[in-house]
Amino acid sequence: PLDELQPLLGAYFGMVIRSRFTLDEGFLNRCAGLKFIARMGIGLEHIDVQYAKGKGILVLNSPEGSRDTVAEHTMGFILGLLNHLQRSNLQVRGGQWIRDGNKGYELRHRTVGIIGYGNIGSAVAQRLSSFGCRVIAYDKFKTNFGGVLAEEVSLETVFREADVVTLHIPYEDYNHYFVNRRFLESFRKPIFLVNTSRGLVLETTALVEALQSGKVLGAGLDVIEYEEQSFYKLEVERLPAPFQYLRQAENVILTPHIAGLSHEVMGAHARVLAEKIEAAFQ
Repeated sequence: PLDELQPLLGAYFGMVIRSRFTLDEGFLNRCAGLKFIARMGIGLEHIDVQYAKGKGILVLNSPEGSRDTVAEHTMGFILGLLNHLQRSNLQVRGGQWIRDGNKGYELRHRTVGIIGYGNIGSAVAQRLSSFGCRVIAYDKFKTNFGGVLAEEVSLETVFREADVVTLHIPYEDYNHYFVNRRFLESFRKPIFLVNTSRGLVLETTALVEALQSGKVLGAGLDVIEYEEQSFYKLEVERLPAPFQYLRQAENVILTPHIAGLSHEVMGAHARVLAEKIEAAFQ
């Protein structure tokens, strides 16, 4: 428990964390000798990174460690949505054998828009390249990244040309409800939407409205805005009506924040962090 750890904090040079407890100003002030915090994973939203840097504490994470497993999960969502796997699976289990109503869309004829072209976004582009589809990518903080795998475009181009949109952005205050009603209404044609980043970048109510209106043809969600901070708890029956709609929708695939989990991933995170710590303090 964290309260048992606190009396010992001043004695440690480094801290490697897997749990998502909050490392705020008060906590960091008790870490007199701390020189680094290493997060086994991607998100740093529970760490006061700026305050840590001001105290001379290096903050590391390991997005490279889960890059491949998140990219593969994303591809599973895209292929599952385009081929109506969720709906047809439920129908067959319910005794229905509907073929014409479940015709899929070939990925090679679609334009996929990647929003956020970091470790994971670029890994998704690499996998999409094998399918012969057009890949366009937008990143608010990067330029000149376009190449063989993806065309660098504006967000307006994504709105105009994408058939599938996949989100690979961090959660920060500026990204809260990045996908909202206005965002979804900006698309020229109906889209399939995938989110394997963070739940709070997507407004569930706006998504439900878009699903009901046909602006969004289907969604693959590994994360939702109602998750507990730990990511390990979800009191499903107590969640509001928008999530209850998603639970019942045949064109929505839900997974419990497992895109970044695999049998191999923790070893990969450990190797990445070990290399970064060694490079910083050798």
